[in-house]
Amino acid sequence: MDTGAAPTWHADIAPLVAGHCQGCHQDGGISPFSLQTYAQAKMWSPTFEAVLRPGIMPPFLATETADCKPRFGLKDDLRLTTAQIDLFKRWQDAGCPEGDPSTAAALPEPPALELKDAEVSVTIPAPVTIDGTADRFVCFSLAPDLSALAATGPEAALLGDRVLLNGAQIHPGNSAIVHHVLVYTDPDGQSIALAGDKGYYDCFGGPGLDSPGLLMAWAPGATPLTAPDGVAMAAPSKGRLVMQVHYHPTGTPETDSATSLQLRGYGAGIPTYVSTLALIGNFRNQAAAGTGLLPGPDDRGKAEFRIPAGAQNHTESMTYQLPKNAPDYRLWSVGSHMHYVGTDMRIGITRAAGGSEPAEECLLDTPKWDFNWQRGYRYDVPIDQTPTAVAGDVINLRCTYDNSMQNLAVQRALTEQGLTAPHDVVLGESTLDEMCLGVFGIAEKVSDLLK
Repeated sequence: MDTGAAPTWHADIAPLVAGHCQGCHQDGGISPFSLQTYAQAKMWSPTFEAVLRPGIMPPFLATETADCKPRFGLKDDLRLTTAQIDLFKRWQDAGCPEGDPSTAAALPEPPALELKDAEVSVTIPAPVTIDGTADRFVCFSLAPDLSALAATGPEAALLGDRVLLNGAQIHPGNSAIVHHVLVYTDPDGQSIALAGDKGYYDCFGGPGLDSPGLLMAWAPGATPLTAPDGVAMAAPSKGRLVMQVHYHPTGTPETDSATSLQLRGYGAGIPTYVSTLALIGNFRNQAAAGTGLLPGPDDRGKAEFRIPAGAQNHTESMTYQLPKNAPDYRLWSVGSHMHYVGTDMRIGITRAAGGSEPAEECLLDTPKWDFNWQRGYRYDVPIDQTPTAVAGDVINLRCTYDNSMQNLAVQRALTEQGLTAPHDVVLGESTLDEMCLGVFGIAEKVSDLLK
């Protein structure tokens, strides 16, 4: 076989695998197999085309569609180009030539996963053992000491019961089973009673709190969460944090006793912007004054969130109008959240007034939604170029669902519950409930706060 013009592992394929795949596909990682060596990649190469061509892998759900073309690119974009996918295919078709190790292309620098100079570290309060075959979602009630992050200068009066951060990161205690992590704020300490003496409780769609905030989301290979330059992330200085860990079993009992959260303060001085993560959506009632659930298919006389058993391509739409007293925000990140029935979520904004910003703008579309790979998406531009959201603007959410046995995620969820057929799905936090929720990184100018 003439492989002279064919791509080789050392010259062409290894750099792509290192940069796009090895965050998960490494020894001891969450993936069931490693892709760190030529032999490993060659063995698994027959599977590449089926997952790379349709965009199943690498898991990066945001994409451009016919009705959603965001203005800006996204940081840490894992997607492969068509040319790169073609390269994998040519390599596999040529018999996976290894090439000459002495002329190997330089591999990309691995992402820096450590949060340097972290000032606070808090570890899960008790070990958890994961066995069986079903995924498990566990919420740990954490009590970090944030006194080291408290402001002491003139900015202290501005912050009130908040601390400012410029970095956060998760360290998995057992990389074989820690699939992803969400960290919620719990300023009223409600999680204490839920966790009890164990320090944790089982949870699924969310932490089970009345009004949680979201501090960060983490997945294997993720770099530390940092806001754009000049932006500090705000978190409550009192109460608790709730770490929701999604555990994926390996087939044998595995224990996690060391998953931890690291935080780093913003430091001295006042940032240009202060940011939080806002959760918008999950409306149960018909829209009024620009906010709520919109009428949709299969409603029974009034707007209701209900996905009938067997329904495919069912949509639920919601709007949220920023109130008259809302400050001017910059949107620096956006994410979508649904459960197993969800298949697509589109997030947009309709602006109330003219100006330099588009009157209608799509912020994010995740047309191949997969609950197992949710994350936030940060725009790859400076903060003063990110989309704006001001008083009167309307956030639009459109969530699409497949509540039939054609949806493999529904099949798996039903099997775990001992069921054989779909049932009507409503809003809720359990496995067979659904959500339609947008996650927004919103930044407000500190100068506006001082007015």
